[in-house]
Amino acid sequence: MTTFTATSQDDVARFVAENAEADGPRTLLATGGRTSVARVADQIDADEVSTVMLDKVVDYPARDMTITVEAGLRIDQLTKLLNSETQQLPIDVAQSDVATLGGVLATNTSGTRRFGYGTMRDYVIGITAVDASGRQFHAGGRVVKNVAGYDLCKLMVGSRGTLAIVTQITLKLRPRPECTSFLWSTMSLAKVDTTLERLLRSETRPIAFELLNPSAAGCVANGCGVDLPTGEPVLCIGVDGTERDTTWQIDTLKTELTDMKPAELHVVEGSESGQLLGALTSFAVSDGCPLTFHASLLPSRTVEFVRLATDAGISVQAHAGNGVVHGHLPDSVLSVDAAVALIQPLRDFIQNGSATAAPGPKGGFTVLNCSAEWRSSFAQAGGQTTSTELMKKVKQSLDPRNVFPRGGMIPP
Repeated sequence: MTTFTATSQDDVARFVAENAEADGPRTLLATGGRTSVARVADQIDADEVSTVMLDKVVDYPARDMTITVEAGLRIDQLTKLLNSETQQLPIDVAQSDVATLGGVLATNTSGTRRFGYGTMRDYVIGITAVDASGRQFHAGGRVVKNVAGYDLCKLMVGSRGTLAIVTQITLKLRPRPECTSFLWSTMSLAKVDTTLERLLRSETRPIAFELLNPSAAGCVANGCGVDLPTGEPVLCIGVDGTERDTTWQIDTLKTELTDMKPAELHVVEGSESGQLLGALTSFAVSDGCPLTFHASLLPSRTVEFVRLATDAGISVQAHAGNGVVHGHLPDSVLSVDAAVALIQPLRDFIQNGSATAAPGPKGGFTVLNCSAEWRSSFAQAGGQTTSTELMKKVKQSLDPRNVFPRGGMIPP
């Protein structure tokens, strides 16, 4: 494996074009900060095309609430720039000092605030990318209301470099809130479903509903350095806005939660709210645990999934309003057979759905990180689904010679 580090967008196009003209083109894997690429890179024979040097700000008309930057810009650099104009891209990214915007787009990374703010698909309004032949193409534009042509922007989000190498991105932005606060409440899992159902009808506007089992709550509390109770499952609710608005929302939520009789209620505000948000975001990143996974399922089934994982001794955090779960297996898991035994019931739970579920995919389960010796035991793709054939056709249309890797998204 070799690595080509591009210093301009034209460099990327030139390198890919030269590869495409060869008799036997090499597989090319686009990389940025390499925070999410290990599970793909370790399983394929490919040359890397690094975009970390593509970090220029192309255009920032702050009054228009849009920005155009190259794909290698670090998330922390972008955040610092937007803060100067009291603006934000409200996508929570772990390892933001290393992660690049192109990598966040390619993996469709999102975190704690996705319930209130959405995902990258909601903010990308224009891209420049290089296809498998080395041709640069553009989609979208620099204005928010741009609906011309096919929406290739959304196609690229989450494509993991399987279709093209994104080199430039235009984003729409949001105002940065004056305050962010969290309500940290401990309660039994039996009460969480009822509580969530009630809070979804609340007069407040939560940006986050985070459900953590006790082990995950302990990890987050330790990570943020705030003294918080962790002996029971935690429902952590986030709100933001002006100082007055945030205070009203927290007071209202406390009143609404009182009827549910939580064990404890703690308000996290000021600088501590930023520390908590950072710890909640960082939980998704593996920190030496045997295996880390990502699951998606119907929000209505999330609490039961968390219960199954908790009974198995797995540390889990769920974006309860969206049905997205991150989990870490305990350090006591020392063999791949033991890991399979723990996660297979969770996979089965997702695939079996419920008696009233409509036909079609019930969700997804992906092993994100584990020991290199274990990776062959865990299929990256979740098997054949109703969208598999469509995914294959799109891949064949944009990359007929398979210059870019499948990335575990498309079964062979």
